[in-house]
Amino acid sequence: MASFKVNGGKRLRGEIIPQGAKNEALQVISATLLTAEKVTIRNIPDILDVKNLIDLLADMGVKVTRLSRTDYAFEARDVNIEYLLTPEYRKKSASLRGSVMIIGPLLTRFGKGYIPRPGGDKIGRRRIDTHINGLINLGAEFSYETREEFYMLKANRLKGCYMLLDEASVTGTANIIMAAALAEGKTTIYHAACEPYVQQLCRMLVKMGARISGIGSNLLTIEGVSNLKGCDHTLLPDMIEVGSFIGMAAMTHSEITIRNVGYEHLGIIPATFGRLGIQFERRDDDLFIPAQEHYEVETFIDGSIMKIDDAPWPGFTPDLLSVVLVVATQAKGSVLIHQKMFESRLFFVDKLIDMGAQIILCDPHRATVIGLDNQIKLRPTVMTSPDIRAGVALLIAALSADGTSIIHNIDQIDRGYERIDERLNALGADIQRIL
Repeated sequence: MASFKVNGGKRLRGEIIPQGAKNEALQVISATLLTAEKVTIRNIPDILDVKNLIDLLADMGVKVTRLSRTDYAFEARDVNIEYLLTPEYRKKSASLRGSVMIIGPLLTRFGKGYIPRPGGDKIGRRRIDTHINGLINLGAEFSYETREEFYMLKANRLKGCYMLLDEASVTGTANIIMAAALAEGKTTIYHAACEPYVQQLCRMLVKMGARISGIGSNLLTIEGVSNLKGCDHTLLPDMIEVGSFIGMAAMTHSEITIRNVGYEHLGIIPATFGRLGIQFERRDDDLFIPAQEHYEVETFIDGSIMKIDDAPWPGFTPDLLSVVLVVATQAKGSVLIHQKMFESRLFFVDKLIDMGAQIILCDPHRATVIGLDNQIKLRPTVMTSPDIRAGVALLIAALSADGTSIIHNIDQIDRGYERIDERLNALGADIQRIL
């Protein structure tokens, strides 16, 4: 298992370009199963989760052609559905959370969809009821092997219907949209997720011939069609990387320009970091982060303590709360972090406390951070990355600490961040990968 050796306390300087959006990639790559024609997807990030999904599709019989470092062509003409019943498939897909999104496309096109209980980050309970219930509403027959933890869905032809989702699940919404695209009749999805990733998936499907209205809202209408064609699609920049780089610049007092950020798709991410006192300047589609010695947390108008919490889009993404929390440790002022969605995502704060951060973990969902205003630097330490987002938050903490830190289990970071050590070293960081 690989580790990072981080010699922190160095100021970074230069330009960095965010990778293609990981969460969008997992959705649109799954959508290539909806057609036998060639689909070209550009700006795909070279990260473990995405590579594993591409390998899984190739094992299923999808013809995958790598056109360049970031561009791929997919042709799902000869999909072997029986492969889904093999032990190899169960093992591979069980380790990848994103594999759940192949159920909808397989079910609607081939009449069958099988998936083991998905893996991924250990950040708390992550149920897939929204996916399954949505597909059942469309007419699928569902069964579950308890011992093998294997989900099975079958349907001769899905039929459109009205449904009100029990939660605005991003991946659940995506799965249902893909299934409805080839279903018979009209499907209406209320309380749908409307994140940029879902919007991008819808736009790609429209290019393929799907009929979708309400894109960008929480009320989607899909008129099913008999078949879809190929298309050419380009991923957005990864807004989670953009937010991570904003936080990293503040914590290390660095002057960084983040290029080609897709600013109109960032929502309230820049403003949320601004509430921590972090300065930034938009320059066309770039973000310039000046070097700051201090940044001060805002208070609410009545003077009460600032609270930052996650919410479905257009609220603040839960994937950046770990970064916000670590950045707050060196701000001036206090902030309450409220992680509503996952009950284990804040448990990494004990590692920050070991580094000298002043954090009160109120319960599994809330932490109060008392900023040190850079008067007391974080101490280097040895730690283990528990998940993708906490892993990069710990990396940011290590970059700010004077001295050498070790981060184990960096496969978790590699699942979501492309060559992060090489890219940050190009800015002046000192990160060594230890195999």
